[in-house]
Amino acid sequence: MVRIRVLVVDDHRIFAESLAAALAAEPDVDVSAAGSGPAALRSLERAAAEGRRFDVLLVDADLGGTVPGARPAAVPVREGGEDGLVDGLSLVAGVRSAQPGVRIVVLAERDDARRAALALQAGASGWVAKDCSLSRLLTVIRGVLRDETHLPPALLTGVLRELTAARKHRTESERLVESLTPREREVLRCMVAGLGRKAVAERLYLSPHTVRTHMQNVLGKLGVHSTLAAVALARRAGVGPVDLGPPGRIGPQESNSA
Repeated sequence: MVRIRVLVVDDHRIFAESLAAALAAEPDVDVSAAGSGPAALRSLERAAAEGRRFDVLLVDADLGGTVPGARPAAVPVREGGEDGLVDGLSLVAGVRSAQPGVRIVVLAERDDARRAALALQAGASGWVAKDCSLSRLLTVIRGVLRDETHLPPALLTGVLRELTAARKHRTESERLVESLTPREREVLRCMVAGLGRKAVAERLYLSPHTVRTHMQNVLGKLGVHSTLAAVALARRAGVGPVDLGPPGRIGPQESNSA
């Protein structure tokens, strides 16, 4: 019999233990529980190192006090200590990035089309109510292992609307980013990495005045009025941060083409 390895991640201990016990009664399910994002990351890392990876993660949508509507940010598998916080959607994004073979189902207290769409964008394969029946949950677990996506029927229309809107915003953001020059895009990537004007100048071998001009041009072309807004738009367009290795990675000859 092929056994399914499941990890329940929920900071409500009684719920996590009850769900784990119910799943453990199934003859083809091996289940463990973790009470926080960092604890889940350690369990995943340990299991991978021992050659017994988990197949499915069941993640509390409100893990670590997730802010409704917050966008997930990928978290490294080694990040976080015992007292650190990794919210539910960020955990989804981080695990899908580090261990793409793991299927993830988000367990939610209530239906929320926007958050369900964000969970799917982060890499989840399902969104299930916490009070659903055990048979329904098992159907979802087995379904996502067949690469199925599971959503409550009542959420389908709302989730599709959210995903369509997100795709439209991404397309518009990509078009704006494409209007930047190569140098301006490099400056934008530095902004995404959180570098200030002086740090960008040192990294690109430019004067602070030139960097200021580039930053102003970036804001103008993107149609925003702050660095934070520019970074948010860049992320929607899929622009990642510049590699924060030694500054010498971008050579003086290339940077002189400002």
